Formats: sequence, structure tokens, C-alpha cells
Amino acid sequence: MASSSSSSSWGLWFFLFLSLFFSLGDSLTCSSRKFSNNNLYSHCSDLSSLSAFIHWTYDSSNSSLSVAFVAKPSTSAGWIAWAVNPTSTGMAGSQALVAYLQGGVPVVKTYNVVSYDSVKPSKLSFEVWDATAVFSGGELMIFAKLKVPEAATAVNQVWQVGPSVDGTDLGVHEFKPPNLNAKGTLGLSGGGTNSASSGGKIDSRTMRKNIHGVLNAVSWGLLFPIGIVIARYLRVFPSADPAWFYLHISCQISAYAIGTAGWATGLKLGSESEGYVVYDHRNIGIALFSMASLQMLALFLRPKKEHKYRIYWNIYHHSIGYSILILSIINVFKGFNVLSPAHKWKLAYVVAIAVVGGVAVVLEAVTWLVVFKRKPST
Repeated sequence: MASSSSSSSWGLWFFLFLSLFFSLGDSLTCSSRKFSNNNLYSHCSDLSSLSAFIHWTYDSSNSSLSVAFVAKPSTSAGWIAWAVNPTSTGMAGSQALVAYLQGGVPVVKTYNVVSYDSVKPSKLSFEVWDATAVFSGGELMIFAKLKVPEAATAVNQVWQVGPSVDGTDLGVHEFKPPNLNAKGTLGLSGGGTNSASSGGKIDSRTMRKNIHGVLNAVSWGLLFPIGIVIARYLRVFPSADPAWFYLHISCQISAYAIGTAGWATGLKLGSESEGYVVYDHRNIGIALFSMASLQMLALFLRPKKEHKYRIYWNIYHHSIGYSILILSIINVFKGFNVLSPAHKWKLAYVVAIAVVGGVAVVLEAVTWLVVFKRKPST
């Protein structure tokens, strides 16, 4: 009986623990949130990034939208913003409601974001009323009503958080993936969608970023190093001549072709990212493409082995080649930091390049043994 009673007690405590766990989990969703001003809304959505929430009610009789936007500023002195973009899907051209603490009091200001370089308080292109802000538990909340076009079924929404406010000047927000992905559409009748939860689909820009990353990781990050390993170690063995040369050339030309496609994709992404430039990643990429192009041209200017200038060509070719090797690996990791893919992809590349490096270490030892064992006459 005691054992049965003990089991029942443990079962009761386990049930209570699960109830507490799930009740705490629910508190992190929009559906469980209650507002101190007792505002009620027909719909809500947990937005895909920046741990933000949106609640809204659409009144078709007068084309008005009542919203409550909730987010935590990136710092205690920061700001949050929710905006509608009537003309595009990004920040430029958006009509924003911005909340921050002014002397410890939460306030809401309207900002017409004409461009990335012009973010100033101004009237919006549509009517806004009953705009207020609340600060609670480290979160800022924006409440407002706004006019939307008649017969509209959805609006483009953008949201953001920032670090500081100087007067009415907003501190620049971070440019990490959660910040860059803070945009989407809001279905007025309840279809809240965003860039990260649209039925598992990936938007075209994210797809191009992924393609850019894969092309460059494979070409600059793997094929070029493998081609260098082939050239450095296989040519020591007379039986591998001239096979090692054709393997080396095939690997490097393939890497250059794939890398050129990745480089061009990066230029296209950069031209579409007005106001956001990853300078070191971009500059290293341009340097890599320039040096690789020189290597391709040098192939046609290669003197014969017996030529007196061949030694100078070798010095040039090897110097540029090893520079490409080092910069390529550095830039691949910088690309990972920008793209922030799932950890498994970075781990896969680390394992792959580590395998190439391990093979190079073993072959380095083997080739030196071969060289030392040869007779001086050979």
C-alpha cells in the first residue's frame, strides 16, 4: 500500500510539474498574453524573429486596423518599431510607429522612413490615431489604430528593435539575420505570415544567399585547397607526372568557374542591400576573384621548365596560390557569420577542410621522406 501511495504521489507531482511547464510555455505565446489596458483583439501572431508579437483587429466597415505590437528593445535604453510599407516589402518606404522611453515614460512617435539614410519623425501617409505605448517587464508595447486602403486583404509589415535613442534620432539596429528577416505580410482577416513561417517556404533572397554560400564554400573553400594539395604533393612522385598537373588544372579551373558564379551572386546580393555592406567579407571576395583571375591568365604565360624565367614564375604562382588558400578559408568563415546557417553546415565544412588539412599533413611527411631517400644524382 505504501508503494502504491508513493507512486500516486510521484504521479501527482509529475502532473503538476507538466502543468506548470506548459503554462509557462504558453506565457511566451501571443495567445496567452493579456494587456493591462484590457484591449482585446481578434487575431495574434508570434512573429518569426526578434521574439516579437502582433495582435490585430480589422474593421472592414471603415477600413481601420487596430494593432498591438510587443517586443523587447535590444538594450534597456533602446527602441522598438512596427511599420506598414505601402509600396514595398523592406524598410525603405515604410510608415513606422516607434516606441521608446523618454525620461522614463514610454512614448510613440511616427516615422516616415523615406530611405535608409533618412529616418526622421514625420506624419505618415495614412491616418493614425489612439497611438500609445506601455512599458512592462522589459518589453515595450505599441497600441494604435490606422487606416488601410479599402478592399485591402493584407499589408506589408516590418518590425525592428534598436539600441538607443538620442532625442528623436534612433540608434542603428544590428544587421544580423533576425533583424534582416523582420518583415512579411499581415493578413487582415487573420492570415498573419512572415518570412520564416510561410508554410516552410524560403523567400527568393534567402535562397540566393544560400546558393551564394554553397557555391563559394565548395569552390574557394574546398576545390582550391584540394587543387593546391594535388600540386604540392603528387608531383614529387615521377610516376604521377603529368597526371598530377592535369588533375591540378582541372580542379582549379572548376573551382574558378564555380567561384565566379558565387562571386557574381554576391555582387547581386550586395546591390540589393542598400545601406548594408559587410565590408571585410566583400573586400576579401573581390581580392580573391582578382588573384584567381591572375592565376588563370598566368597559365597561358607559363614558361617551360628549362626557361631562365621559370623560377620567377614559380615564385609568383606559388605566392598567389597560397594567398588564395588562406584568404578563401577566412572568407568562408566570415560568410558563415553573415549567413548564420544551421550549426550542422558550419560543422560539415569544418570537418571537410580538416580532412583536407589532415591529408596534407600526412603527405607533407611522406614527400619529405621521399626527397631525403633519393640519391643526390636524382
